Amino acid sequence: MSEADERSRRWTLALGVDAEGAENGPALSASDRRMSEALTALYGDGDEAPRKGRGGLGGSAPHVAKWLGDIREFFPAPVVQVIQKDAFERKGLRQMLLEPEFLATVEADVSLIADLVALRGVMPEKTKDTARIVIAKVVAELMERLERRTADAVRGALNRSLRTHRPRFADIDWPRTIKANLRHYQAEHRTVVPERLIGFLRQQRRIVDLEEVTLCVDQSGSMATSVVYASIFAAVMASLPVVTTKLICFDTAIVDLTEELADPVEVLFGVQLGGGTDINRAVAYCEERIERPAKAHLILITDLYEGGDADALVDRLARLATRGINVIVLLALTDTGHPSYNPALSAKVASLGIPVFACTPDQFPDLMATALKREDVAGWAADQDIKLIRPET
Repeated sequence: MSEADERSRRWTLALGVDAEGAENGPALSASDRRMSEALTALYGDGDEAPRKGRGGLGGSAPHVAKWLGDIREFFPAPVVQVIQKDAFERKGLRQMLLEPEFLATVEADVSLIADLVALRGVMPEKTKDTARIVIAKVVAELMERLERRTADAVRGALNRSLRTHRPRFADIDWPRTIKANLRHYQAEHRTVVPERLIGFLRQQRRIVDLEEVTLCVDQSGSMATSVVYASIFAAVMASLPVVTTKLICFDTAIVDLTEELADPVEVLFGVQLGGGTDINRAVAYCEERIERPAKAHLILITDLYEGGDADALVDRLARLATRGINVIVLLALTDTGHPSYNPALSAKVASLGIPVFACTPDQFPDLMATALKREDVAGWAADQDIKLIRPET
């Protein structure tokens, strides 16, 4: 690019002029467009608000977490801090953060949790406690919704072909137990007194026999909701004695949150949403920590917009699959199950025989059950009417 073109590009970005509206100079690249949109969402085109049709930080705009991720990707930390402060003043975000009462009464959901996690680094101290309460409330609701199904789906240590009359509470076969104790029905109490319990026989498994699950999660701003759900599932699976679970989050840096899985709220507070993406580096980190390849499952949750070495990533995933590691790529783990992703790299990964698709949180427990049993994940996805990424031709 010539010096004149570079000067024109800088003025276009500084003034917030549409690339289509620029009469001279080269059109903005896709990366420059994203940078311009992130700035225009906050500063507009010099007016009080962005023009109609342009991005913004209002209620109908993309989530704050994604916007923060974009500005962290394009600007150094000191500039990001200035932009964030401007956002709080110009768009009312500071008002929300400075009022714990507002956070306490707001209708919290996964998107709000993602925004709070993204903003926690600049959140006033007096608001952090309230934010933690809000996050804990949503986490509890998600755990109630997803924990039992996930636990039932992945409790692979149960051999349901064998029975015991001294089961643990979680292993009781209630239909058989009730049927066997109908003669002990107490009419006055309208209940059955189970004198004889029937349950599934739990196999004693050594650590070396346990399935090994690694959730490797892209924490760039666009993946914010997926990070929240992945953290919940990781916490649930870590509580089960039948699998060993690791949670690795990454952008250009890597955060190993495995030791925090006992407290999913702490896990979320350990996430740093936003920034660039180096998927290959994160997968390399996971590869080094896989102890038993034949029993290992790597669930890579990313939109595959690789900021690092894409060719090296493809080679590394191919090597993992060759070693017998069960690799699955989820482009999103969201309520819609509709991802925004890198189609070219997704097709290359699919060409390795690795299933590449998106799924919803309600589908994830059955996905994990299928993976842990080493069944056909692609076939399972097809049965669920989930669109698989086609291999590169």
